[in-house]
Amino acid sequence: MALTEAKTAGLDRILTLELVRVTERAAVAAARWRGRGDEKAADQAAVDAMRKELNNLAIEGTVVIGEGERDEAPMLYIGEEVGTGYGPAVDIALDPLEGTTICAKNLPNSLAVVAIAEGGTLLHAPDVYMDKIAIGPGYPEGTVDLDRTPSENIASLAKAKGVRVNEITACILDRPRHAKLIDEVRATGAAVRLIGDGDVAGIIDVTDPDATGIDIYLGTGGAPEGVLAAAALCCTGGQMQGRLITQSESQKARAGKMGIVDFDKKYTHHEMCRGEVLFAATGVTDGNMLNGVHYARDGRITTETLVMRSSKGTIRFIKATHRDDEKFATEN
Repeated sequence: MALTEAKTAGLDRILTLELVRVTERAAVAAARWRGRGDEKAADQAAVDAMRKELNNLAIEGTVVIGEGERDEAPMLYIGEEVGTGYGPAVDIALDPLEGTTICAKNLPNSLAVVAIAEGGTLLHAPDVYMDKIAIGPGYPEGTVDLDRTPSENIASLAKAKGVRVNEITACILDRPRHAKLIDEVRATGAAVRLIGDGDVAGIIDVTDPDATGIDIYLGTGGAPEGVLAAAALCCTGGQMQGRLITQSESQKARAGKMGIVDFDKKYTHHEMCRGEVLFAATGVTDGNMLNGVHYARDGRITTETLVMRSSKGTIRFIKATHRDDEKFATEN
């Protein structure tokens, strides 16, 4: 295929498995820092490993959702170009270590996450908060809505699921700003699963409530993480809405520079991710859906990855065994 044709072609399905190598490498790098209390070192290791593997992909990639700046993290920065330059032009959303605090404390649900979409199709979300709501597949459109109260959404979901309200479990980030939300959800009779970090994992959990025990995600979290979660839901099905929270003029100015015009717009997951998308997440620590990186006495490394493709709705869980050889040598 000529170079010009490659840049305009859709996402080749071979990239689905190539993407697994990207998140595997980042996860193994970060896992070496589990429980050591050094968030920046863990994040830096994941960033370096992910960048190296992304640059091996046959893509002309541009990072549109990168590492946040609020915590002065080492970044795969927005606008960074990755890949060999020979292949389709793509947008990349990533979080080399989703849940840096989780990894540093060796708690559940830390992930390495990447989404690749056709060029120009991912929402360029500024590093601000986003109000989010998400449920899994199989429910009528409009079952939940950001403009309804949490109580109304819980009741509507219970009705659509055919269960009592007290059989619904909501996932919410454990933050002081969510105190009122948590009280309102509990007042309905529904249960609350509080998480300390990692709302990408929290939103993905709603796609398989039988396995995770999570029916709905509610609350505010990072807008970049919202786009990553939206990419996952475009592959798995489900419903998600998000609204940027831009309270200060500086936040609005930053959003404006990224092409946001309507600061009050309610985005669906299909509006945050408008084209074909590939999504991969590898567990760093053990979690609800994915096991973390495991090391064997004989040098074997085991990883577990969720990889998905929106065009076909294919969902794969890949458990891989690696030898601790040259491909992971730089992460020691």
